[in-house]
Amino acid sequence: MTLATTDSSLSASTSNPSPIALGDASSRAVAALVAKHGETHRAAVVSGVACVAARWSAADGNAGEFEAFCTKHFVADPAERTRLLSRLEGALEQIMGHLYEMRRTLRRHHDLRGDEFEGVDDLLAQFDPSPDLSEQLYRQKLAHLALLNFARPTLEERLRDGPSWSPEQWAATRVAHQFGPRIPVELADRARKNSFEAGKFVSDFHVPVGGVVDAKGKRWFAAGRRLIAHWLVREEIKAGYGDADGVHKQRALSWVMARHIDGTIPVRVMNGEETRDWNPETNTVAGGDPGDMLGLVRYEHWIRNFRMSQEFDPLYPDEPTAIARKFALEREMPETEVEKLMVDLLESPVRRDIAAFMTKKLGRTLEPFDVYFDDIVEAKPATELNAAVKARFTDVKDFERKLPTVLRELGFSAEDADFLGTHIRVEVSKGAGHAMRPELTGYGAWLRTSSLEQEMGWDGFDTAMHELGHNLEQLCSTYFVARPALRGVPNTACTEAFAFLYQSLAKRVVGVESAAEADRQFAVDAVTTMLGACQIAGPSLLELRVWRWLYANPTATPAELRTEVLRIADNLWASYFARDFGPDPYRLLAAYQHMIAYPLYLPDYALGQMMSHQIRSYLRGKDLAAETKRITSLGCLTPDLWMRKAVGSPVSPASLAQDAAKGLKVLESP
Repeated sequence: MTLATTDSSLSASTSNPSPIALGDASSRAVAALVAKHGETHRAAVVSGVACVAARWSAADGNAGEFEAFCTKHFVADPAERTRLLSRLEGALEQIMGHLYEMRRTLRRHHDLRGDEFEGVDDLLAQFDPSPDLSEQLYRQKLAHLALLNFARPTLEERLRDGPSWSPEQWAATRVAHQFGPRIPVELADRARKNSFEAGKFVSDFHVPVGGVVDAKGKRWFAAGRRLIAHWLVREEIKAGYGDADGVHKQRALSWVMARHIDGTIPVRVMNGEETRDWNPETNTVAGGDPGDMLGLVRYEHWIRNFRMSQEFDPLYPDEPTAIARKFALEREMPETEVEKLMVDLLESPVRRDIAAFMTKKLGRTLEPFDVYFDDIVEAKPATELNAAVKARFTDVKDFERKLPTVLRELGFSAEDADFLGTHIRVEVSKGAGHAMRPELTGYGAWLRTSSLEQEMGWDGFDTAMHELGHNLEQLCSTYFVARPALRGVPNTACTEAFAFLYQSLAKRVVGVESAAEADRQFAVDAVTTMLGACQIAGPSLLELRVWRWLYANPTATPAELRTEVLRIADNLWASYFARDFGPDPYRLLAAYQHMIAYPLYLPDYALGQMMSHQIRSYLRGKDLAAETKRITSLGCLTPDLWMRKAVGSPVSPASLAQDAAKGLKVLESP
């Protein structure tokens, strides 16, 4: 996944915390500007003055000063507006870029494993060099200058009119959308602290599994082994397909996941104090009382995230919920459209055929944890995959050194491979892998992954290839997009598309998958992508519906929230998964820790899977490296327009479902 550290206060629409009466002053400013520049400019004048008035506070000046500012700084001449836009783009690039670089550097040691400085790294990670940036952009009039001269089209307008806009019009829109509500410093501080604490809870949530026993009493892990939930618990479930009697390990780990979901992990187990056998299915320790349970802490963090969002809601009258802000402002896709895309995906007829194929391959009735199954051709043992990685890369730093070579092998020119490969720093993360983009040219991208003690390991490498896809997008969309305001991609689903694309090449890179088998491999990848997209679509729908429930029940307690999460998990499972995977006693749809650390992020994974496959399908027979560079350099448009320019069609699960059906026939043929 990609990790953002940009200032959350710079989002969108606003209300004024300290309004003053500006009615007469606004009318006078409009009249003066129309008289000066002509009636043809009235609409722009009225809109710009109104936008400034909505955000003008007593701290900015009195009514006379407001009127003087508007009449002085409105720019009517097209050439001068172009110059103004260029000035603002450059200024924002420097302000936001340097602040971002400071923030990601300050949190570096907090994110990484090794060289920890207890008590210090947390403080540095929480330090904000510009806690009142949003307010200062208004008080020092930069925000007012931009909003006076450049409109802030709604999502509906961007979707409707954006295809006909020039790069300059898009840049003007992006500049205006940099300026959102005037977030009180105290609120921004608390939001940052809450986000940090939620992220720390997740990154520290490593479940000790050394004492875990399956239903037969067998231990599968060495003493002291800990797995971060949910990510590495899930990866070990997937690794079980390559183990003899691995199904017993998978069932035990699924119960570990269940105990994490509902908070019934014994405290002594979680603290690492318990060395006796823990049977997570019966939740007994040494066959007896497990003692105190972890309880509601996961749902307490979830409730705190919701309460924090409620405090921001009044500042966004046009997007008055966290859901609305996530979809309209960040994702730039309508909520109902995204939900329909995921439902359409889950209702694809090919899912039944894939389930039948899986049943035949596994030689048993499917169980709930089989939603994680994706090695449909051959389940290679973890030892073999680890050995293949070790033979190619001794450790993460060796992977970093060899990145230019890897990129050459994937088709990048020597020049691009050297440039991109040497602009990526690879490090070991405390938690799940993530990628951090540069916000200024001259800086590099950061790739964080997991690692075994003495070697990178398959899990770490597979994650690294996912993050490499993010990094390539990040570098191309920073260095190869001309206008600063258009750097980046429309939303996180777009960057996830490239992350999944490059992750799919992991086995090829370490030589356990032949590139010569391209057609068959595409068939395999179409089916596995379908499986992965459906697997994440379920939790995505769960989280969306939980947040809707929270807004309908704003005084809910953590206990009530837990009950509702489990209820929604049961309902979604019954609707979209039970037919193929049977009843789910674990409630696996509720496992994802993103729900705590990155609220409402999950749909980007499902969208990313769909978009990634659309891009891969489009790229068949084309130059992977050249098209990667072209597509990631399109600029920050809406996702719909970006996809139309990238592959000629809007975001849709149709291509994935169709190719999965074709791919299944290839796999079933002799």
